[in-house]
Amino acid sequence: MKRRDAINPPHYQGRGGLQGIDVVEAFELGFHLGNALKYILRCGKKPGADPVEDLKKARWMIDREIARRAR
Repeated sequence: MKRRDAINPPHYQGRGGLQGIDVVEAFELGFHLGNALKYILRCGKKPGADPVEDLKKARWMIDREIARRAR
């Protein structure tokens, strides 16, 4: 039986092994945008998670980044 990886679960894996964290680091997205990307990438892939809720979380993170930059 394959053991579930709690640190690096399957919904973090993209095609070719690319992960969201790789994109966040490569583009230096920071906390808010990095989290928004995480929610977008896992939308519909995380078992038991509501895809609409993931998109709302992403939007909330983007709104926070907009507010931070608009100061």
